[in-house]
Amino acid sequence: MSVAARTPVEGGSARSPLSPVDIGHATHVAVVEPDTAFWGLVRKDLLAETLAGGQLLDTFHANADGFRQEMDLLRFGLKPSAVYFNPTERCNLNCTYCYIPERMRHDGKHMDRATLLDALDRLHRYFRGHMPEGRLPQVIFHGAEPLLNRDAVFAGIEAYADRFRFGVQTNATLLDDSAVKFLVGHGIGIGLSLDGPSPEVADRTRRNWAGAGAGAYDHVIRAIERLDGYPGYNVICTMTTENLAHLDEMVAFLHARRVPACMLNVTRCTLPGARVVRGEDDAVADAYLAALETTHRLYRETGRKLVVANFANILIAILAPTARRLMCDISPCGGGRSFFALAPDGDLYPCSEFIGLPAFSGGNLFRQPVAEVLDSPAFRLVSGRKVEDVEGCNTCAIRHFCGSPCPAEAHEMNGGMNQKGAFCRFYERQVHYALRLIADGRHDDFLWDGWDEGTVPTCMIGGA
Repeated sequence: MSVAARTPVEGGSARSPLSPVDIGHATHVAVVEPDTAFWGLVRKDLLAETLAGGQLLDTFHANADGFRQEMDLLRFGLKPSAVYFNPTERCNLNCTYCYIPERMRHDGKHMDRATLLDALDRLHRYFRGHMPEGRLPQVIFHGAEPLLNRDAVFAGIEAYADRFRFGVQTNATLLDDSAVKFLVGHGIGIGLSLDGPSPEVADRTRRNWAGAGAGAYDHVIRAIERLDGYPGYNVICTMTTENLAHLDEMVAFLHARRVPACMLNVTRCTLPGARVVRGEDDAVADAYLAALETTHRLYRETGRKLVVANFANILIAILAPTARRLMCDISPCGGGRSFFALAPDGDLYPCSEFIGLPAFSGGNLFRQPVAEVLDSPAFRLVSGRKVEDVEGCNTCAIRHFCGSPCPAEAHEMNGGMNQKGAFCRFYERQVHYALRLIADGRHDDFLWDGWDEGTVPTCMIGGA
């Protein structure tokens, strides 16, 4: 894996391929070559000189072919290595912003144990056809609420523990002592959902079927206590109009409980219900960036990090594009390319965001080869969505640090795959903030320790 761009530099022709980007920094401006995601940070007083010629531009031209090949491989050369496995359509909660239709979550079906084991066997045979020996594909039990089908899920984990890396995303309402013991004992990744630092905030969007607060907050807190010291878990917080004012408090709350990592996710606006609680871009960005600064202050005070994983991924997308762990901020996105989703009836979708949208079912695991489904028109509609085809994004210098997510909400909310998603301004501000951190030399404080192990620098010039 290579580090493909590229440390801050001082110093790029009248027809320079580099585009200046004002990142709001006191002394530095970014310059980016959009097609390859090559970048540098230049002192403002040296910008004209840099764009007129020099070491930066010479370095870009010397390495441009390699950068293009690397970006093309990342964007068009991957094969799936993960599946979001939905073992049930049902959920015991009725959260406002859920991307799975209410009728499915209320009345849907479980995948029985024998069918789940059959599905894992078919997936194992597909992944072994192209994945390197010794590298295990990932199965994330997702949903709806996967622990409503706990017996089948746990049977699958036991039977295939040596053939997959497993994870479970849960609202924690069914995560009792025995479940925690089983999951921790098998080294399973655990994602918990929590949207606020108090029941009053958390319950505003996470409701039960009677319309009242779900009470999930107390279950998540007990789960965090049970998982204290376990490195393989995280907490996901969805940012909505109902909790933006509390994000600072939220990250402090999680840090105090020694949560190793969290995600502060924007509201995916695929279904209309989510759009009701969608924050405006600048309001979301203000609260989000302030929360990131709070995690940095707490790290400096205590020496202990709370990594915000989705932001760390943006930093890595800039520092080392092929080392990124999440694939929502690249175009085409990871849906149908680096992962896909499996519904309880065996239907396959490019991403879980599309479950509930029948037109995006590319086929069925039990009736067709996975490779055939990946090449279906439904999948190609998603995997063929390129940022170059999205008006406004196609002229944006930072398009490969953002990717114009999300294709599901672009299609459902804005009317087509060649439309933007819901949070253009938010993503722009996030990238600018990340570049400011790099300019100030603070970026490592927001990343996992050892994030760059196994990477090989391919272009290192200049200094801050």
